Amino acid sequence: MKTRLALTLLMVGSASALAGGAPTRDDLTPKDQARVAAVTKPATDFSKAEAFEKMQGGAATTPKISDANALSQFSANLSFEDQERFSLGNGIFRKDWVSAPSSTVSSDGLGPLFNSRACQSCHIKDGRGHAPAAQEGGTSSMLVRLSVPADAAQQKAIDAGLLHAAPDPVYGLQLQDNSAAGLAPEGRVDIGYDDVPVTLAGGEVATLRRPQLSIANPGFGPFAPGLMLSARVAPPMTGMGLLEAIHPADILAHADPDDANGDGISGRPNMVGDGHGGLALGRFGWKAIAPSVAIQSASAFSGDMGLSSPLAPDNWGECTAAEAPCRDMPHGAGDAAGATEVPQDLFDLVVFYSENLAPPVRRGVDDPAVLKGKQAFYEAGCASCHVPKYVTSRKAGHGAQKFQLIWPYTDLLLHDMGEGLADHRPEGQATGMEWRTPPLWGIGVAKQVSADAGFLHDGRARTLMEAVLWHGGEAEGARDRVVAMPKDERDALVKFLESL
Repeated sequence: MKTRLALTLLMVGSASALAGGAPTRDDLTPKDQARVAAVTKPATDFSKAEAFEKMQGGAATTPKISDANALSQFSANLSFEDQERFSLGNGIFRKDWVSAPSSTVSSDGLGPLFNSRACQSCHIKDGRGHAPAAQEGGTSSMLVRLSVPADAAQQKAIDAGLLHAAPDPVYGLQLQDNSAAGLAPEGRVDIGYDDVPVTLAGGEVATLRRPQLSIANPGFGPFAPGLMLSARVAPPMTGMGLLEAIHPADILAHADPDDANGDGISGRPNMVGDGHGGLALGRFGWKAIAPSVAIQSASAFSGDMGLSSPLAPDNWGECTAAEAPCRDMPHGAGDAAGATEVPQDLFDLVVFYSENLAPPVRRGVDDPAVLKGKQAFYEAGCASCHVPKYVTSRKAGHGAQKFQLIWPYTDLLLHDMGEGLADHRPEGQATGMEWRTPPLWGIGVAKQVSADAGFLHDGRARTLMEAVLWHGGEAEGARDRVVAMPKDERDALVKFLESL
């Protein structure tokens, strides 16, 4: 009988083996495959840095990390012409959109329901967003996903990759807390926090915060019974094109959905719609719901800003049929702007920009404290999910991403992270307990880029150690080993993370 992993390998067409077999890359000669296997072996010597470890994004790595723009640099191996494309995409990524009709026809079409006016408002300086303070209400860098329990037809559509989750029949799959003039927003996000103390070895007490989320002032009537909420802060944009260039076989090689090796780690892929009626390996989003930068970008334009694009052509964004006043309002598509509010040429520039935001160069890779923290990272078992390195595909879509040794520290797979982090909201094939392993590159400059930057899917963690201490489920053993570490070892672990 075929295992779930074997069936997945067949669906993505990237491996030749069934149950018990290993996925293989179709872009490498046997000689290159041996080279890649050798260079991506886990570290065993922590007395010095590994070769090329400083260059997290391979030749794309940027050395420009001295200020708050550390995560906004272009891939260092772009041609002059591509640098110009990157700059044009940056301008679109940063610009504020306005409601239609407007004299600036190239910038109108916002909403009518929306969360933010600009991509940059959520991805602050291309880094991560943050959760609001207690009772502050929502922020432009945090949004709330919605869904209800799926019926049989909806579950069939979800399994086929045609639907992410069962939407609230009125409010859809995302709460938009801003709106055009004359239209009520969908609601107001209210958030509070409960303190969760954790005692560490040596007597130190870390106080975590558990968010309590609710929605007030629904603008279009009551929510459906069984409504599920999930707060999400904007993730960093670092190295998205390089993540897309990781060969599917290298991701699936780490999948072990049935925990066949008995190590307690059972990562599995989220197979999602590819936009053409088939399934593809999910890579982006907190639950790996988007298979490509283009699909992720189209979803953000539509859901976050109410802007239509070639891959999401509804000019009213996520307004449902039950929100008729929203659908009746003017939109920004037409003869001047084209068939969609974000026409193909502008959309392509934003995708190119997003694909070429460079990982920052590592700091202190030879620092004894960093090396000690790296050893602690491995010995705690963190590298089981935060897989350190890959060599990207020779078939990558752009030369800047082809055949690069990169160090993102992720397996891009779903893992059960325990009750403490559960949102109890399924998405695609992800359960309400599962989250994609987030990449760690760039995490060390997160606070430099934005002092308010938060960690984990809902921004609850204010520090890297808080983020570690929230790990549960498959990561509970690693978390417990960190809790038991002497303070100097925990401090070294944080110093290692800050070097990424």
